[in-house]
Amino acid sequence: MAGRRRQAVTIQDVARAAGVSRAAVSKVIRDAAGVSPAMRARVNAAIEELNYRPSVAARALRGASYTLGLEVPHLGNRFLTQIVDGALAALEGTRYQTIIAPADGREGYGAIEALADRQVDGIVVVSPRVDASWLERLAGSVPVVMLGRHHRSVHYDTVVGDDLAGTGQVMDYLLGLGHRSIVHLTEDFAVTTPGSGVPHALRLQGYEEAMTAAGLKDRIRVVRTGQTEEHARATVDELLDTRPWPTAVFAGHDQLALGALAALVERDALGEISLIGYDNTDLAAHPAISLSSVDQHGTEMGRRAIAMLLERIAGRDEAQHHVITPSLTVRRSSGPPPTR
Repeated sequence: MAGRRRQAVTIQDVARAAGVSRAAVSKVIRDAAGVSPAMRARVNAAIEELNYRPSVAARALRGASYTLGLEVPHLGNRFLTQIVDGALAALEGTRYQTIIAPADGREGYGAIEALADRQVDGIVVVSPRVDASWLERLAGSVPVVMLGRHHRSVHYDTVVGDDLAGTGQVMDYLLGLGHRSIVHLTEDFAVTTPGSGVPHALRLQGYEEAMTAAGLKDRIRVVRTGQTEEHARATVDELLDTRPWPTAVFAGHDQLALGALAALVERDALGEISLIGYDNTDLAAHPAISLSSVDQHGTEMGRRAIAMLLERIAGRDEAQHHVITPSLTVRRSSGPPPTR
């Protein structure tokens, strides 16, 4: 990763490496006439060697591609489907097409770089663990909107849900019903680092703060698992091997909640343990599942991110930060704690 975070390469660096003038490099970038095949080959070789990406101005000279990039962590998460649906809806009636690049569980650098190399006109990034300074440098060459991380950026925009508010709604609801043994089911330490601005870190923070404020600091219980339903199912099944059971499980997102739900049903524990997820995906609302969940309005997030990206492409250069207010939807998976 250190190579990706070095000082940004300039057009002058490319000219020096290729042994040509800045004007010659500019001609190659713009695919202009008057460049010999040998010079074009030298410049392209230098661009490849230095991992150079043309500035926004150079891209403008070449003209719009009318393609936008959408980087997502992976394709199996139904909340990400909401974001994609919103993004595509926002582009209806425009000339733009979308290229979706999944990071396949990795941090996202490769997928984002692949989109930049395709010369898309702008990129929506949905992997909040990407280094902020690296993203700032990327935003100097292509318009960027980050979806998910709470961060006061300078050169790119952000769209986030208010994760502390959403978690607060969950905890107020559970504590208000009388729950005192509440487990927070979340992912590994990499996505819950304090101060990182990553949604899971803020949800964990909100859980711990609410438990402490309720005088339950000594009953804080954080259970970590992988990011899939299968991981959560196995983790919660193991959790149920030990008595006494918690009276409620608050899952960091709906995929974890659905895995937890499967384990609770298999162990005939759903009536004794309340379950709440986060994202309010379509499956959560299915009558056969009826999962209580925090709706962070993923479709609206996708629409807003594209709207802001188009503003960037049109020339806006000041950073904007949009926060969407979530809302808890209560369904059959949660209720008062059992009398024990």
